[in-house]
Amino acid sequence: MKRILFIGAAALAVSSALASATEQPESLLPPGFDDPAPAPSPAPAPRPTASQPATPAQPATPAPGVSGEVVQPIPDAGAEGPLPPLPAGFPSIAELEDLEGDELDELLGLKPRYDIPPAARRSMERVGVIAAQEGGFAVGALDEQPASIVRAALGGMRGPVVSRWGHILLRRALASRLEAPQGMSPVEFAALRAATLTRIGEFGVARSLVQDVDTGNWNDALTNAAIDAYIGTGDITGACPVVQIRGGVREDPQWRMLQGICFAYAGQGARSNSVLSRVAPDEGIERIDILLAQRFAGGASSSGRAVNIEWDDVEGLTPWRFALASAVGEPIPDGLLSDAGPYYRRVSATNGFLTLEQRASGADSAAQEGILSSRAMVDLYSQIYAQEGVDGASRASAARLRDAYVADDPAARAAAIRDIWDAGGADPFGRFVLTAYAAARIQPSSDLKDDAGDLIASMLTAGLDRNAMRWEPVVADGSLAWAQIALARPGEGGEVSEAQIRQFIDDDDSAEARKSQFLLAGLAGLGRVSPSVQSELATDLGMSLTAGSRWAQLIESSAEVNNPVLVAYLAGVGMQGSSWDKMTPRHLYHIVSALNRVGLSAEARMIAAEAVARG
Repeated sequence: MKRILFIGAAALAVSSALASATEQPESLLPPGFDDPAPAPSPAPAPRPTASQPATPAQPATPAPGVSGEVVQPIPDAGAEGPLPPLPAGFPSIAELEDLEGDELDELLGLKPRYDIPPAARRSMERVGVIAAQEGGFAVGALDEQPASIVRAALGGMRGPVVSRWGHILLRRALASRLEAPQGMSPVEFAALRAATLTRIGEFGVARSLVQDVDTGNWNDALTNAAIDAYIGTGDITGACPVVQIRGGVREDPQWRMLQGICFAYAGQGARSNSVLSRVAPDEGIERIDILLAQRFAGGASSSGRAVNIEWDDVEGLTPWRFALASAVGEPIPDGLLSDAGPYYRRVSATNGFLTLEQRASGADSAAQEGILSSRAMVDLYSQIYAQEGVDGASRASAARLRDAYVADDPAARAAAIRDIWDAGGADPFGRFVLTAYAAARIQPSSDLKDDAGDLIASMLTAGLDRNAMRWEPVVADGSLAWAQIALARPGEGGEVSEAQIRQFIDDDDSAEARKSQFLLAGLAGLGRVSPSVQSELATDLGMSLTAGSRWAQLIESSAEVNNPVLVAYLAGVGMQGSSWDKMTPRHLYHIVSALNRVGLSAEARMIAAEAVARG
């Protein structure tokens, strides 16, 4: 464009000169000013002699009042001098020819560091997506805490937590708008939180968190966490800003495929084809991944080339493969989906590219883990019920969910709820989340006392503790329903008698009396059992709540200084696992006690009640 503008300006100047030469307009100057007197001719320069070297001619001095022209002497074109040296490691001519445009721009320092104007750049003093007034934690909660503890806690969480309510609490603590602790940079703090969110399956929250930081401030760790979040949400092109700004930060095939995709959606189709055609299968990357990337990139233009996808030789799924196939509408073989792990059930529940029935197949797992709320589950099944042409198990559950709300009598509504639970398979806890509000609408009755334990567990998945308390006059002491009410009761709750606890222990048929152990640990953590009864019952159950560990010392110290964020992080470390049989009563006791002491009593009560219901 600049070159075109320059040529246009030159042409305009030439045409103006031609017009002046041909039209010769009448002069408006007074007589005598049109043709000034010619300047005297300069004296000829002396010729050099044998004894006198030649000197360049000097320009003549113009006469006073007469304009002259100063001519810059031209350097001797034949003179040769040493060329300035190239920087160390500068590529050769052959290597320069192989560089892509972004790589060349980065080498020459032409790539901008920021894609945001200076006036619009955001401070990194506080990073997060939930403000304190929106339910997040206080901004300065970690100001005076050592970075080493925060770094160890966040880095120590390698996967999902066993408790739904523990997951909800951890998500809130990770997503809160916070200042970095002492000794930790804001970008490192953001990267640690984003990576932890992706590891527990909260890809949407992780994406929102990384987007709260300007791309020019990202480091390698935040970049990697962001790519995982974008792939987990199926938002492939959402990664384009960081891919364009930090083009040379990675050289792996997945990064190169992202570059090719982003070139395509930036209108650089030829460049995209060039990049994608040069990607070769490598560790973790197969030919089908490259073909899916080419199919996705081809969607940027109507002239995209056709790409045929074959699954015959594909032995498994990867997050990249699943995200691209979902985005381009490429059906994944049932054999690959049936063998897929829990990651794919989590991402399926929130992937907007999938059908409602496909989302419902992963919704139970996502709800059970705390990723989906009860309201989100009801919304999903309401859409399934309203959409024509949807059949199968999800449609039947949607119809029964409607009956659970509008049936004529409590018995009919309870029967509909039981049908929904039965359709959930061996572990119906995800369906408990779906029926939480329907269960809260059922009037307590002794006729339904056999279902009271599960109905109360369903209500508590959504935190409906006061609705659960209405069942207290109906349930029997020592029952599962009684145990949950004893733990979930708001306020101080009062002490529970030894006789009531022993009655529960006698009726407990769980493996290794795990429910009884969790009941005692929860009551002790909430301060609802006397120390003497606690000690005696712990001995009878063959457990110890006082045995110390480094983790127990840290969470107790965090509670003593009244730091809820650090307690939440350490609670997440203590609740890691795929099921409740990975949880120990001692860990549950320390978690419930610490949360209760730092003002998170609601979460402490829900976690304790959930442990008994699912133990």
